[in-house]
Amino acid sequence: MKRLLFFLILIFPFTLYGETTMENFKNTPENRWQFFTDQVMGGKSYGKLNFVSENNIKFARMAGNVTTENNGGFIQFRAQLSYKLKDESNGIKLTVRGNNQDYFVHIRTSGSVLPWQYYGKKFLATENWSEVELKFSDFKKSSSFMRKNFKPSSIRTIGIVAYGRDHKAQIDVSEIKLF
Repeated sequence: MKRLLFFLILIFPFTLYGETTMENFKNTPENRWQFFTDQVMGGKSYGKLNFVSENNIKFARMAGNVTTENNGGFIQFRAQLSYKLKDESNGIKLTVRGNNQDYFVHIRTSGSVLPWQYYGKKFLATENWSEVELKFSDFKKSSSFMRKNFKPSSIRTIGIVAYGRDHKAQIDVSEIKLF
């Protein structure tokens, strides 16, 4: 009976909050995440992606320079999902820190046919670790040729993006959860 009670207490928070960890940047994250810049389309932004461990926290760090020169303006790291999300999912929660700048999550779905089509949501990455909750219903489509909303089961990639203006970027992400 004590074991059963201990087990129920242990799993209760996960059941209560309904969160599922998608990424914690352990176990070879470099095999899941890809870094690229606007240079793929002639832009001049540059940067890098490192996987870091600090104070027993593992995280991805994207740093670089974003410039709108030559019609550019982004750096990003992105992962392709190897499984379908449940349509009951309401959004994603990130544990992040940064340089007090705005960043974006870009989601591509099975309906994102062209390279510049995505659903995006802005968030602030402060200097201290914090959780940012982003509801899927708040994401905005990038093209008028896309559906207004998307089903979580249609998500194919999730990207963390520094985008749209000239600035120095540095963002750390230690965890991505579904809620």
